[in-house]
Amino acid sequence: MSDSAPPEIETTLTPPTDIANSNLQVRLKSEGENLLLILPTEVEASTTATTWSDLWQQLKQRLNGGDRFWQANTIVHLMATDRLLDTRQLQAIADALAEAQLQLTHVFTSRRQTAVAAATAGYSVEQQAPVTGINQTLNAPATPLAEPLYLQMTVRSGIEIRHAGSVIVLGDLNPGGTVVANGDILVWGRLRGVAHAGAAGNSKCLIMALQMEPTQLRIAEFVARAPTNIPSQFYPEVAYVTPEGIRIAKAADFSKSQFSLPS
Repeated sequence: MSDSAPPEIETTLTPPTDIANSNLQVRLKSEGENLLLILPTEVEASTTATTWSDLWQQLKQRLNGGDRFWQANTIVHLMATDRLLDTRQLQAIADALAEAQLQLTHVFTSRRQTAVAAATAGYSVEQQAPVTGINQTLNAPATPLAEPLYLQMTVRSGIEIRHAGSVIVLGDLNPGGTVVANGDILVWGRLRGVAHAGAAGNSKCLIMALQMEPTQLRIAEFVARAPTNIPSQFYPEVAYVTPEGIRIAKAADFSKSQFSLPS
């Protein structure tokens, strides 16, 4: 009579809000109204020789499992950590999620290549610095900026790019698009969205664009909104902080001595 009990008990132990178990490393977890898709780190994967094929199979098992605790059209944030993903792999993940009535919108990663691939594919991206130096003392020098993030794309409406260093966009920043950087922001095109440089508090950072038509500019805690009068002619311009707040100057007139130099 007791032979059938163990299988029945095991099928009821998986909690509805986090279906991770010791046999699979890819995790799906509820966070508010969104769903987190968490990939194992490269270090974790190296201990079990987890390849992309392994991750793909694990993801399919998660999505096709019996415990679908999410609602249709739930937003998914991909926590890629330090996994290196290209556009093909990101598209495969997005397609698999779509088949399960889930929508991938954000990618969080510490890999610059993955951030570029995700941004190019049209996802909101936050490139996070690797988890090192968290226990730095309060009087230690400011955390060094991450390597610059270069994006050859148009940042469209609804896309948000976050990076722990400087961001260089070889294209336009459209209205409704957002770029947030701990360093400088350079838009080699039209800046018509929201740009926030020095997001970690460095007011010496700059925002530069070939054509400056911002919805909003922010440098550290300083904020400037779009001018009411649209100029008849545009020039490359630089936004910087003065004692009176954010000011914009023609790049040709901007003194090189005003650029913030690395310490």
